[in-house]
Amino acid sequence: MTAPARRPPAGPPMGGPAARMMAGGMPPEKLEDFRGSTKRLLGLMRPHRWLVAMVLGLGGGSVFLSVLGPLLLGHGTDLIFSGVVGKMLGETMPGASKAEAVAALRAQGQNNRADMLASMDVVPGQGIDFNQLAHLLAWVFVVYAGAWIFGVLQGRLTARVVQATVFQLRAEVEAKLSRLPLSYFDKQPRGEVLSRATNDTDNIAQTLQQTFAQLVTALLMIIGVLGMMFWISPLLALIAVLTVPVSVLITTVIGKRAQPQFVTQWGTTGRLNGHIEEMFTGHSLVRVFGRQAQAAATFRQHNEKLYASSFRAQFISGLIQPAMMFIGNLNYVLVAVVGGLRVASGSLSLGDVQAFIQYSRQFSQPLTQVASMANLVQSGVASAERVFALLDADEQSPDPEGPVLPGPVRGRIAFEDVSFRYLPDKPLIDHLSLTVEPGQTVAIVGPTGAGKTTLVNLLMRFYEVTGGRITLDGVDIATMPRPELREHMGMVLQDAWLFGGTIAENIAYAADDPTPEKIAAAAEAAHVDGFVRMLPDGYDTVIDEDGSNVSAGQKQLITIARAFLAEPSILILDEATSSVDTRTEVLIQRAMNSLRAGRTSFVIAHRLSTIRDADVILVMESGAIVEHGTHDELITTGGAYARLYSAQFAEAAVEVD
Repeated sequence: MTAPARRPPAGPPMGGPAARMMAGGMPPEKLEDFRGSTKRLLGLMRPHRWLVAMVLGLGGGSVFLSVLGPLLLGHGTDLIFSGVVGKMLGETMPGASKAEAVAALRAQGQNNRADMLASMDVVPGQGIDFNQLAHLLAWVFVVYAGAWIFGVLQGRLTARVVQATVFQLRAEVEAKLSRLPLSYFDKQPRGEVLSRATNDTDNIAQTLQQTFAQLVTALLMIIGVLGMMFWISPLLALIAVLTVPVSVLITTVIGKRAQPQFVTQWGTTGRLNGHIEEMFTGHSLVRVFGRQAQAAATFRQHNEKLYASSFRAQFISGLIQPAMMFIGNLNYVLVAVVGGLRVASGSLSLGDVQAFIQYSRQFSQPLTQVASMANLVQSGVASAERVFALLDADEQSPDPEGPVLPGPVRGRIAFEDVSFRYLPDKPLIDHLSLTVEPGQTVAIVGPTGAGKTTLVNLLMRFYEVTGGRITLDGVDIATMPRPELREHMGMVLQDAWLFGGTIAENIAYAADDPTPEKIAAAAEAAHVDGFVRMLPDGYDTVIDEDGSNVSAGQKQLITIARAFLAEPSILILDEATSSVDTRTEVLIQRAMNSLRAGRTSFVIAHRLSTIRDADVILVMESGAIVEHGTHDELITTGGAYARLYSAQFAEAAVEVD
């Protein structure tokens, strides 16, 4: 190993909640581009455009038949009314024709009745034609049954389109999360990311399901009904149309007031989820330090803000529907009064007025429906913008085309004039050079914030260097695909991560389809086999999602067994034995000696007793290597390492036979 270059110290990275807020961790409090986000949300359905076309076609067919129904019922009303009037004329004017009856009414000065009778298709003396009426009602049944069938088919296809769209959106979110750099998750609370990936996508699905087909059908219904209204009576149609600008104005004014509340609602939901996730993860420490009241107060603060924003959003948007119903009722009254006068004057038939009143109801209903969807649309677009912000986040730099891969990996690592900083104006590592030969064990020690973990994060390409380069067997790791680079590395972190599954499955996570014999061998090497065989189900023991049914030290041993099974060329241990007792730690160190044989190893440790046998010990302070050498050499020098060692141990390290 060559001597590392010593450079001036640099400041540590800024962390904590303040850094997250400065880095943009908090969601926006208002929609940045409602129209653009809506267009992009609808664009998600482009791959299913043929199904969308079928949905629109079925909706158009359903609307056409629904619009045709009142017209047929109006003809039925005219048929009944004409039969009743014809029978009455036959009784009052026996043998008279329709023209003679009209003339007789005019002679009596009953001009309005004469005009109404003249406009009717009536034969004096002839009653209701029940055969024709039955034939007409049969057609009404067919029309409405057809509209229902089209509606059912439209609903089924709509569900398919929406669920397929959200399925693809969830897949894009999952793929995006795998492409995001570690720095993104350092700046975002986990609960916030989780809320965008689950709550917001679910809200998008609900919005599309409840508004897409209904909105299209409502718009087609408005167009179809409006056409029929103008065909029956332009005057009455104009009266009905006068309410449209008022409806649009009310919807726009109320919608603009509700929109910011929906954005606040979903932003607060994310922050509330983040707080709950943090408090649940650290509930033991919350209890130990007596912070339940403070945690509950923070929860109440978020919950009250969520309640207030949700209440305002739902209340303000909920004003739309009653306002539209009021306007619809006024329209109904105007149409009924003017239509009655038109019937009395003979300008319209009774059936036409009846059909028009039905059309006016059908006209106001989709207007009210569209207006009531405003809150769902605004809520869905607010969630969509949050998901799109996640999808648009800066990704880690892509792997180069035609990547350069080393031959059989020997494990020679070289840091060549490497510089790195988390924030542009705060350097952490500055012009660091270091060479590690294959098979060497390099221990990295130093105070918290010195840059120890950052060094291995750069080696794993969790972060990219801002200057210089890192090579593996002479190949710049920046030219290597990340999966290819990491498959040669095994890592054991201080925070042991286990997933919900059996102990065998957790150990086997490091390899593709390993045999039970290899799993048991890795477990035995990591001293897992002993306590596992004491469990009732042995290696089939199911670990809870939070690993609460095994101790912290046992979880650490399982993660070490996982690294044993991977058999990596380069081994990285970041405080890997921090959760085990001293005796087990020494046993693991002996087992790791065989694991490290022929492999390049990086060991980060605060317990200096665990790295006494390292080939080289690096002492870091403020991002720079201030000392390097063996344990004995550094103790003899009496520098930073000697001070750390003497401060940590008041008595000799425990040796275990």
